[in-house]
Amino acid sequence: MTHDEYLSKVKLASSWAYAYYVLDNPQATDEEYDKLYRELKAYESQNPQNISPSSPTQRLGGVVLDGFNKASHLSRMWSQEDVFNHEELIDWANRARKVNANLEFYCEPKFDGASMNLIYENGKLKQAITRGDGTVGEDVTNNIYTIHSIPLEIDYLDTIEIRGEIVIKKDDFEKINIQRIQNNEAPFANPRNAAAGSLRQLDPKITASRKLFFYSWGIGYNTLEFKTIAEQMSFVRGLGFLQPPMSKVCISLQEVEEFYASMAKQRNDIPMMLDGMVVKINSTATCDELGYTVKHPRWSCAYKFEAVEKSTILKDVILQVGRTGVVTPVAVLEPVDIEGVVVERATLHNFDEIARLDIKIGDTVTIIRSGDVIPKIIKVFHERRQGNEKAIQRPTNCPDCGKELLDEGIILKCQNLECPSRVVNSIIHFASKNAMNIDGLGNKIVEQLYKEKKITDILDLYSLKYEDLIDLEGFKEKKINNLINAISNTKGSPCHKVINALGIELIGEVASKELCKKFGLEFVNATYEELIAIDGFGKEMADSVLEFARVNKETVQKLFEIIEPTVQKIVQSTDSAFNGKTVVITGTLSISRDILKEQLESLGAKVASSVSKKTDYLICGSDAGSKLDKALELGVKVINEDELRSML
Repeated sequence: MTHDEYLSKVKLASSWAYAYYVLDNPQATDEEYDKLYRELKAYESQNPQNISPSSPTQRLGGVVLDGFNKASHLSRMWSQEDVFNHEELIDWANRARKVNANLEFYCEPKFDGASMNLIYENGKLKQAITRGDGTVGEDVTNNIYTIHSIPLEIDYLDTIEIRGEIVIKKDDFEKINIQRIQNNEAPFANPRNAAAGSLRQLDPKITASRKLFFYSWGIGYNTLEFKTIAEQMSFVRGLGFLQPPMSKVCISLQEVEEFYASMAKQRNDIPMMLDGMVVKINSTATCDELGYTVKHPRWSCAYKFEAVEKSTILKDVILQVGRTGVVTPVAVLEPVDIEGVVVERATLHNFDEIARLDIKIGDTVTIIRSGDVIPKIIKVFHERRQGNEKAIQRPTNCPDCGKELLDEGIILKCQNLECPSRVVNSIIHFASKNAMNIDGLGNKIVEQLYKEKKITDILDLYSLKYEDLIDLEGFKEKKINNLINAISNTKGSPCHKVINALGIELIGEVASKELCKKFGLEFVNATYEELIAIDGFGKEMADSVLEFARVNKETVQKLFEIIEPTVQKIVQSTDSAFNGKTVVITGTLSISRDILKEQLESLGAKVASSVSKKTDYLICGSDAGSKLDKALELGVKVINEDELRSML
């Protein structure tokens, strides 16, 4: 590869990465991108002196740091003057009119994130510094390299400071918190904290794993000579920075107010959190003349939206059982008005979150609400306690059916197949394609049958008769007969298929097969010692099976009597390259994945669903995704379909 070819491929890879990470509109398959990325790595390893700063390989961000160094801004980063209503906006504008009576205003969203200063020299990103005290911040350049919406090179050679906000989308914020809860980590209180926390990771790979975005809102040191802020920001964003969701030049305060109302109305539909609108005097000459106070520019203000955080009293905690059986504590609050909505309930996530917050009934708390997001408690004022607050007790039994709860630490779950709060979902799972695959028994049909009291649990499926269904809306003779036949055809299904259909927490298809091989139809009588001895079973899986059996033993035994599952002994070949190996399948293959799994298992392989250090082979078809990335990262051997055929 020549150097020109390399630069061309860098440009292509960068455009693909930008489309994937920033625009959510992939322009190439993961396989194509991975191949191109490896080509760049190969060239750069042989020609380190020719590495382009724009190469996607340079976005890895370097090594893990011991800490962040202090760094000085080239010019001060000022904070904004806040205004909260139209009268305060008029007062701010009147002060500016003493310099210029004919004002235009440049308006755009005020993102709720972490402020950042980017310094470019000779067209290259030299340094990234947090706001800090406005004069000195922390050097986080290593982590900024991982954010794809920040160009590593710009088409402008003079030294310039580009200021903006590091933000995280609300949907990505929720995903991060779900992952943190699963990892026994405290969830972030809001997207702003998530963005700031992600930015200040000593390991850049953690920052890279969080989908952060940078929106520019101004400049610091510069040699530009534009006459308006609007022209200035148009130039900056033309260098490769993201455009804001909306912006406008307003010729009057009435127009500013109308744009503010429009933005506030659309606030919840914008993917990032906003906490107001920035209003700037558009004329740069007027800005220069107005100058600064000791705290903020006189030519700019933040017109804040109504607060989404309020304080109130926690009156009680009630328990809700979700359709999957997960028990969630819900806070009952002293009613409080937030953005015109009276809030009386807030999520507490789980009992680990209650312990982390050290919250008690009677505490004064801060709650946050944003759009349709369920309000949640983010802070407890422990110093306001009077001594009569009550501890919140962790439940051991389901509040709906009274059966024993599976306690997994973070998650409390009711596994009772007949629990009123989860019975419909248990039947839907039982009938689904990946379980018993009962054709014609989809979600809406299950809900209809349950609502009409034709079924109350899984067992009732097998006692359905023609006359039970003929009076239901939408049920004709052919549909009824097809459904009854589909249910009847599940009789004699393989044992592992029935176990998997029961929806036991942590027990998927692979674990169901292991249970069937070890115990057959007697898995409900297994002991902890017997379960923990199964290859791949940990304490949590064993506890889940035991708790499920204690709650559902009678139901399962009746179900087995009706279905009469078959227990097949799998004769494994020991003379195979796959014997004793852990295999993961990804991508699209010419052979059915189910058939391939059975074939591999007959050769002694254990087919897993995710890649880990214990994975021996990744069988990779076309359009492979994150599993391929993980395998390459861990050094797992990747096998394509041609190699698979030769090994088989």
